[in-house]
Amino acid sequence: MSELTLERALAAQGEGGDEAVRGEGELVKLVLFTLGADTFALFGRCVGEILARADVFFLPGCPPSLEGVINVRGDIESVLRPHGLLGLPDGAAGPGSPILLCRGAAMKSGLRVDEVIDVADVPGAAIEPPAATLPPAVRQAAVGALRFGGRLVTVLDLDKLFAACAEELG
Repeated sequence: MSELTLERALAAQGEGGDEAVRGEGELVKLVLFTLGADTFALFGRCVGEILARADVFFLPGCPPSLEGVINVRGDIESVLRPHGLLGLPDGAAGPGSPILLCRGAAMKSGLRVDEVIDVADVPGAAIEPPAATLPPAVRQAAVGALRFGGRLVTVLDLDKLFAACAEELG
């Protein structure tokens, strides 16, 4: 199992990577990823690790949003598929897709995403309210949106995403 900590990802970008945004207000660390054709982000403080590859063990009788469990250095973690929770098609997330190990206020779990695009510091002022035209499930979990690298990125609230999962699990 290969893993990438946020610190290593930022170090790989180089020391001067955030010079262009310094002085534009408070910086917010975001982990940007895709689910299908859409781009999303979570606040970096919620993502502890990015697992490039992990064996997920299926649990019979679970809803589609719960892919299974993984062993992370002796700890058993659940792995969620956020596609269904957000009302999106399942996308390209498969056994080789990355897993974001996330910790919210009341829950922790892995999130299977299609692709991790970047770990970046962005000016907090660049995050605007989410568009009213977002699909209902996405809008419910969204806290904002921004443009990054020519993409429209929806910033998600991890706790709202976890609440949707808990609701589905009953």
